[in-house]
Amino acid sequence: MVVSVTIQHLFKYPLEFVANTHFQKYPSKGEKFVVRVDTVEHRRDVVHGINYWRRIAVCANVIPGILRTINVLNEQNFLLEEEAWLDFRKPEFRLQSCNITWSKYAHIWEESTFKPSQDNPKWTVLEQHGVVEVKAFGPFGRVLEMFAQRFLQSGVKRGLRIMEELLQERASKAYITQDNPSVS
Repeated sequence: MVVSVTIQHLFKYPLEFVANTHFQKYPSKGEKFVVRVDTVEHRRDVVHGINYWRRIAVCANVIPGILRTINVLNEQNFLLEEEAWLDFRKPEFRLQSCNITWSKYAHIWEESTFKPSQDNPKWTVLEQHGVVEVKAFGPFGRVLEMFAQRFLQSGVKRGLRIMEELLQERASKAYITQDNPSVS
């Protein structure tokens, strides 16, 4: 079985400001499960107006102890890979992430697209879709999927809260308001 989570959210800040803030989101006090994020590749394509990043997030293993009796799940940390494209011509900021750890046993995938709002181009709309599919572990696989779905849902809420707080903090330091988002 496959479980999924889909959300839409409006940030009252410009796209580039939201994209730049995303790269400062983790690690943070509000998200105790992300230990660190390492940028392993960054390219700028000036001709096509696209910036590209590939990052690896080191995350604390959140699987409950009872399920860690399955030896392969008893890891201290797990790795997620994130790819990001900031396209200045469209304009659009796109993220794709997937699990590296346990990829033989489960597929955890998330895609996010940030675009200027049609109602106000100085605001940014986020559309995010995440999927978890456990390919092993028999009946425990379904238990893992249900746990992962609840964790994803709470993680999305934490991520949005962290992002809103960080945007507000950065905006106040740069004297940007939600009604007058002049970003350089």
